[in-house]
Amino acid sequence: MSNWNLDHEAKTNDLFEAENNRLADNLASKVSRLKKISMDMKDDIDEDNRYLDGMDSDMLSTTGLLGGSVNRFKNMVASGSSNRKVMCRIVIASIVLFLIVYFILSRRKTDE
Repeated sequence: MSNWNLDHEAKTNDLFEAENNRLADNLASKVSRLKKISMDMKDDIDEDNRYLDGMDSDMLSTTGLLGGSVNRFKNMVASGSSNRKVMCRIVIASIVLFLIVYFILSRRKTDE
């Protein structure tokens, strides 16, 4: 009877070992998939950071350009009445240009 118990115990241990190996392989494949997903996420994050850095430098250059334009406009306004006619013409031309672009775009949108 003790021989049967030893034989049964060995088979049980073999079954447990096989189940343990199967679960370990399953866990290893899940860990591998998680590692791949995390590496893909890292690549995406690095790409997004490069994009944002590029946008930051573009915004800084745009800020400098707009700041210079605003300063020139302030100087023109502060220079006195001689430039008021020029400033009035610029404002009217800007409004007319805006209205023309608006009507062209609205017509194009209704045609589609």
